[in-house]
Amino acid sequence: MPLIQAEQLTKSFGDTKALAGLDLEVEQGTVLGVLGPNGAGKTTAVRILTTLLRPDGGRATIDGIDVAKEPRRIRSRIGLTGQYAAVDERLTARENLELIGRFFRMSGGDSKRRAQELLDRFRLDQAGDRVVSGFSGGMRRRLDISMSLVARPTVLFLDEPTTGLDPRSRNAMWDLIDELTAEGMTTLLTTQYLEEADRLAKEIVVIDRGQAIAKGTADELKDLLGGARAEVALGEGADQGAVIAGLGGLVNPDAEPAVGAGTVTVPLRQGTTTPQVVRALDAAGVAVRDVTVSRPTLDDVFLTLTGHAAEEVAADDEGDQS
Repeated sequence: MPLIQAEQLTKSFGDTKALAGLDLEVEQGTVLGVLGPNGAGKTTAVRILTTLLRPDGGRATIDGIDVAKEPRRIRSRIGLTGQYAAVDERLTARENLELIGRFFRMSGGDSKRRAQELLDRFRLDQAGDRVVSGFSGGMRRRLDISMSLVARPTVLFLDEPTTGLDPRSRNAMWDLIDELTAEGMTTLLTTQYLEEADRLAKEIVVIDRGQAIAKGTADELKDLLGGARAEVALGEGADQGAVIAGLGGLVNPDAEPAVGAGTVTVPLRQGTTTPQVVRALDAAGVAVRDVTVSRPTLDDVFLTLTGHAAEEVAADDEGDQS
């Protein structure tokens, strides 16, 4: 049984339908990446799963516990890191962690010990007694995630955790999530960064307008577009027909070629390699200036599935700015 499960979740804010029958499943000890543009419903789904919102319809469970019926039991099992670091800038890192411990009714000694463990773990021990207002964005994010782990949750919700971070801090955050996963943490990760989902998630769900429109591993989603493709820069006297004829049985018949200015992009059958493409064109005597073979990216998948790029904002969605 999946550790996190959502079935036909619906939620509206006035006339805006944020969720329209969303289904999600997360296996224990894995990362599920939830991809979608702003306004797709990602944050609304997280808020329902973490007991901050009640759904209008559908059902969601964590470890078999209904999130709407038994929210107190759920809260003792989960950790949440939202889109913006929820730290008190007037306190030190240590004080922030100890405060969360006391919220969970830890004794003073236990909260101090847990704070030190997390400061050491998240490489904040040298900054533990510094006021958070002086922290960098990456340090704030590390502190924010450590605060969500004070009560030793079994499930972690990360809602766009690397938004606004520089590339170095983002890579460090990815390494940290990898470490938590290796230790058995079950994680639901929402993101607009397609590279992030590709790098971290065992499975990915693409949502748009409050519904899941595709699900699978990164490779499975990329295969929806027909696998690899060859972009051929035409040489003198060559045309689209000559390239397609020259490639012969290497061409994927289920997808259409695309013609550009002096180029043709040809979908290839699964398993086709660059040397095979070059040899086939050479054997057919097709004049080419350059050949590039590449697989579709998750960005290509997203554009195909939704008709818009992942970073585009759904300005008409007032209920969920996820």
